[in-house]
Amino acid sequence: MPPLLDRRGFLFGEDLEPDEQRNHLEQIRSGKMKVAFGSRLKGIRGVITLGVRPNLEDYGPVEWSYIRNAPVLYYPTALLSQPLLAMGKKLFPGYASCYYAGNKIRQTTLFKLMGIPHPRTRLYFRRHFEDILNDFSLPFIAKVPRGSDSGRGVFLIDSREGLDRYLEGIPVAYIQEYLKNAVNYRVVLIGYNAVLAYRRTPVAGEFRANVAQGGSIEFDGIPEAVIELADKTARSCRFDDVGMDVISSGSRYYVLEANFRYGRKGFKAAGLNYRGILEEMLAKGEI
Repeated sequence: MPPLLDRRGFLFGEDLEPDEQRNHLEQIRSGKMKVAFGSRLKGIRGVITLGVRPNLEDYGPVEWSYIRNAPVLYYPTALLSQPLLAMGKKLFPGYASCYYAGNKIRQTTLFKLMGIPHPRTRLYFRRHFEDILNDFSLPFIAKVPRGSDSGRGVFLIDSREGLDRYLEGIPVAYIQEYLKNAVNYRVVLIGYNAVLAYRRTPVAGEFRANVAQGGSIEFDGIPEAVIELADKTARSCRFDDVGMDVISSGSRYYVLEANFRYGRKGFKAAGLNYRGILEEMLAKGEI
């Protein structure tokens, strides 16, 4: 009998009979049944999705037994990833994917440390804001460094007035060179396997190529160098479930950033079943 789920996909572990609980626990220990927190695997056969809950005491005793006995815990939140690692749990995605998610400052620092090609980028605290126009020629890119995605919080600065508007209320400025006429690519890697790659072209009058901002998707003629750089970066940084943004300018390729909440529109456009890919990779033990 499958586990009882409410309309959100949360497990009612306490409603199972003792024999059913023991059966599920044995399947979980053996890895035949997976345990997940986030919703990415919701609806996939052989996966119990506990859901993300604001308080740990919201999980019942049976659910905690599943958490403690699962060899791998899938899609933990950033809040839970470190405590789960302290428990000795193996996670997918791993801790790096949680730690660097949504934080451009951390990603840029990591890329520089790892020698990964990345557009020239500098950070400025308030007392150094006046240095920006000495270090960068207009136009350049300014970004909200934390908590922005899908092209939101990204600005093309072409005047002092535009810079002043960006700096209002920003404690740390994230400034990046603008590579004019750069070509933008997205490579999705799951379990370090490149499962999707496409070119993103912005609409007329828009500098951002994000699909969420109207960018178009093209699959033909993706340079092998793009996939190789995305693969190298993912492995070097231990990003095991990531949408890697790569750009080319002239003959050079750069990693722009890593996205851990990548969209599904690229999969749909390619005729790929995202959940089907995850289910197959789970069955093969690739994630």
